[in-house]
Amino acid sequence: MKTDPPPAKSEQLRRHLVELLLDELAPHAQLPTERSLAEEFSVSRLTVRRVLDQLEREGRVYRIQGSGTFVSEPRIRKSVELTSFSEDMRSRGLRPGSLEVSSERVPAGADTGYALQISPSSLVLHIRRVRTADDEPMCLEHSYLPAGLVPDDLSPEELHGSVYEVLSARYGLVLHRAEQTIKATVLDPDDARALDAPPFSPAFLVQRIGFDHRGRAIERADSLYRGDRYSYQLTIYRDPQ
Repeated sequence: MKTDPPPAKSEQLRRHLVELLLDELAPHAQLPTERSLAEEFSVSRLTVRRVLDQLEREGRVYRIQGSGTFVSEPRIRKSVELTSFSEDMRSRGLRPGSLEVSSERVPAGADTGYALQISPSSLVLHIRRVRTADDEPMCLEHSYLPAGLVPDDLSPEELHGSVYEVLSARYGLVLHRAEQTIKATVLDPDDARALDAPPFSPAFLVQRIGFDHRGRAIERADSLYRGDRYSYQLTIYRDPQ
């Protein structure tokens, strides 16, 4: 009876480190040094470095020069479904919240006016929020709502919660479908400060135009998600023909 050959030492090392990350080490805990891992698994430090490089690309670990390698925070995997940030976080057992909340009525301008199918001179309610999960900054969100559909200002309490729930309860505006674009980008220094992340670190820019069941554009939203804490999951199908 044939038996499978034992995995290469580099794969043994990778499996060992993944088990450590999943079962034993807490986020931001330090991993053993390259030298100690090389001695334990009888491999070169170059092999150890390559394995750690792979884990870093996967977002499992991060490095601090001169200090070592540390366990990353687990990423939140978001499926491409029409849900709010608050709904996403609650479904994962996390507590949604908001920081640095502000709102003002401003002219729509060309881009937002086009997206919302209104005149560039028409007023919109611009809401800026840093969205949090268990008090950790996750997303910098800019929302634009047509003032003709949302004539009243939202209270501070409402702005700290789910705006979609307020729109539904107060105005009967329910998000029915959305056109959404996801782009890779980096955080400029101001956005990085708001998200408590290093400047120029990776991020997702999610641009959404939301429509109600009557086909009216009720929101334009530009959201910056921290790339070290978020990933997107899609299920795609192939046409059998």
